[in-house]
Amino acid sequence: MKTVYIYSDGACSGNPGPGGWGAILRCDGRESEICGGEPHTTNNRMELTGVIEALSRLKYPCKVIARTDSRYVVDGITKGWAKSWRRNNWIKSDKKPALNPDLWERLLDLCETHNVEFDWIKGHAGHPENERCDELAVKAVAAIKKPYS
Repeated sequence: MKTVYIYSDGACSGNPGPGGWGAILRCDGRESEICGGEPHTTNNRMELTGVIEALSRLKYPCKVIARTDSRYVVDGITKGWAKSWRRNNWIKSDKKPALNPDLWERLLDLCETHNVEFDWIKGHAGHPENERCDELAVKAVAAIKKPYS
């Protein structure tokens, strides 16, 4: 099983507002950068989307080390919140609806396909891959905002 390193970040101009995500995939000495965005979204949706889009690029099951500065994403998976929300029809323990169930569903499915380990990294702290993912996400936001300027 190949090991793939994924770094991802999300950004939003306003929350909600135009948003972007960026990700780096690294495996066997090769690297790929991807990014995209949406005209009306939230920061958390973009954080989730960055990881989902990167995992979706993998053609067969892999061992994945996913690094992101999003506690929302990391804690949602590593603390079992997302699995619990899904088991309870997307209702949290406080009886309120879980946000972004469509994206959590996709991420959980991808985590069942791949052996994914999530690591939190501090954002805007000079981590080269995190800084690059932030640049990609901000670039995607700018590309979305440009038609409206």
